[in-house]
Amino acid sequence: MHEAIGRTHTLTDVMDPARAVALHAVLGIAGPPPEPGDSLPPFWHQVYFWTIAPGASLGADGHPALGGFVPDLGLPDRMWAGGELTFLNPLLTGIEATRTSTIENIELKSGRSGTLAFVTLRHEITQGGRLTVTDRQDLVYRPAKKRSAGRPPTAPTDEDVAISVRYPETMLMRYSALTFNAHRIHYDQGFSRRTMGMAGLVVHGPLLAQGLIMLATEKMGGLRHFEFRATAPLVMGESAELCWRSDGATWVRGANGRLVMRATAS
Repeated sequence: MHEAIGRTHTLTDVMDPARAVALHAVLGIAGPPPEPGDSLPPFWHQVYFWTIAPGASLGADGHPALGGFVPDLGLPDRMWAGGELTFLNPLLTGIEATRTSTIENIELKSGRSGTLAFVTLRHEITQGGRLTVTDRQDLVYRPAKKRSAGRPPTAPTDEDVAISVRYPETMLMRYSALTFNAHRIHYDQGFSRRTMGMAGLVVHGPLLAQGLIMLATEKMGGLRHFEFRATAPLVMGESAELCWRSDGATWVRGANGRLVMRATAS
């Protein structure tokens, strides 16, 4: 067992209402944005609890260099593979909240691209003495080389609702800024294509998950639980569909019918 398992890290945030207003604009939501004291929609805590690192401490990909809270495993290429969210109590804007992060597991495995490290983080957000959100993140660390394309799974076609979406470059830039995410794969075409072997700028996994959460919330009248897994990248400007089925299954389907992300909502 890795010695870092069980390590914790705590951040506090005043939950600035202006950040919620900005996300409301980035997501293109109709109607008025949240006001001070309002409850945040599900998953909007992503634009809070920034990990702030000076530019000199960033790695080649723009992420904070490893060796702090998450240990340096010798695998610099990070990918957010998925996660699981439970929404327990309202999380309000303008009121200080605390996020406690715990390294739940670190597991090394051998794959086609060499050694992979699977890191599980659990975040618990409290406000006013109440637990509001639990957020599990599944991260994968890989060797620093181009990612092999592989063959992605085929997306289902039995949805009840499908919404066509595109993610323009300005949206990726503003979402990166709001989440304080400097990963170059989302804004540096040369890095994404030449260094990472992608077809273009990559749409953030959490941004795709946010779209599925919004769709599921609209159709189900509120969410208690959401679990998602990324299966293939989606690049900037590519057409895609956000799909929902009445049993709570939801997914992102790429233009060629590939499964980009799958999720379940309840």
